[in-house]
Order: sequence, then structure tokens, then C-alpha cells
Amino acid sequence: MLTPDKTGSLLTTIEGKIATVQFGHPASNSFPRVLLDRLTNELTFLSDNPDISIIVLKSEGNGAFCAGASFDELLAVSTLDEGTRFFSGFANLINSMRSCKKIIIGRIQGKAVGGGVGIIAACDYAVATQESAVKLSELAIGIGPFVIEPAVSRKIGKVAMSEMTLAAHEWKTASWAHQKGLYAKIFDTLEELDLEITTFSKKLANYNPDALYEMKKVFWEGTAHWDKLLKERAAISGKLVLSDFTKNALIK
Repeated sequence: MLTPDKTGSLLTTIEGKIATVQFGHPASNSFPRVLLDRLTNELTFLSDNPDISIIVLKSEGNGAFCAGASFDELLAVSTLDEGTRFFSGFANLINSMRSCKKIIIGRIQGKAVGGGVGIIAACDYAVATQESAVKLSELAIGIGPFVIEPAVSRKIGKVAMSEMTLAAHEWKTASWAHQKGLYAKIFDTLEELDLEITTFSKKLANYNPDALYEMKKVFWEGTAHWDKLLKERAAISGKLVLSDFTKNALIK
């Protein structure tokens, strides 16, 4: 059962060298800004914890993995500054995942839209169920996946990113996402998914943490400019969300 709290929930449990971070929101695990900030701060905190080696990132429940940005908050945006600040939440989260000193494994149990796809792409390794279709619907509401584009393109390439972006009303299957590299593996059941998460994370947790960190730095080479780039992209989205097109699309 999903938490009824409109600001969402965040729970971290630590077992051995593995920290499991679970986020939740009653609106299909979407993200209001306060929850984005909480998750960003939690990952930054865990990054410096010498007692853990691996972070498993998951969402609450057995439905959608993440529905992206909170539509209620998007509708409430009335100035460029407010819009930029809101989309900066996703920029900050992706950058915190990128710079985190721990390997982040994503447990994807269901569909993901928009910013949720960006979060999956920012994981170092993601496994999913066959139910975990993905969609970038931003163009359909008058904006675009500007903030998450670098992370998604890094995983699946510009061609596949373009295909997802322009087919804004089209769900891409988990098999498609696996083929393009967004998912490392896909499974038929939640039980199989959780067994893989447990087995794989335990194996990684027994590796040299310094070696894991050095490899993570290699994985993310060439992304240091994202601190600036993603903030610039947030300003683009912040401007577009003020348009009448977007306001009308969000109301429908």
C-alpha cells in the first residue's frame, strides 16, 4: 500500500554493506520537489558512509516505478524562477547519482515516465520486470526531457533517445529498453527480480570498495560539466512549463 502522504516517503534500510533506499508517493510514485530534495540529500549522505558499498534504489508498491514530476506542482508554477527551481530538483538528483561514490542498482518493478526514466538511466545498473515499460511524454505536454536527456542518451544513445522523445505518446516495452541498454536484465516475476537484486548486490558488496569507486568514476567520465549543463536545461523546461500549451495539456 502506498503512503498517503502528499509529500511522499523515503525509507533507507542498511543490511551489511548494502543500503536500500525506497521512495514512494500516492500519485504513482511521482516526485514533488520536496521528495526530490530528500532523495538527493540521502544519496549524498550515503555516498560518504564508509560502512556501505552498494545502494539499491527502489520505489514503493508493485505498480508504477515512477511517474516523473508531480503534475500538481507543475500546474502551480507561475514564474520562470519557480519553474527553473522545480526542474533543478531533477538536475540535482541526477548529479547526486552521478557523483555518488557508491554503485547504485535500480530495482524497476513497473512503468516509468519522464523523470522516472532519467532516474533509471542515472543508476549504474538497472534490472526490471517485463511490466517495466518506459515513456518520455514531455513533448506531448509542451515541454521536453531536457534535464534527463544527457543521462538517458548516455545509456541508450541519441538515436533511441530521439525515438522515445518524438514518440511521446508511445510506451516502449521492457524488452526494447533492455535491447537499448537501459536495463541490464529483465525478469518475468517480482520474485525473480528480487532474487537477482539480492544475489547481485551481495556479490558486489564483497568486492573491493575502492575498486568499485574507481570503476564508477570511469563509467561517468566526461560528465563533469553536467553540474552546469543540467541547470541550464532546467531553465529551458522552467520557461516552457509557463506556456498556455503546457497549462492546458496538464489540465486535460
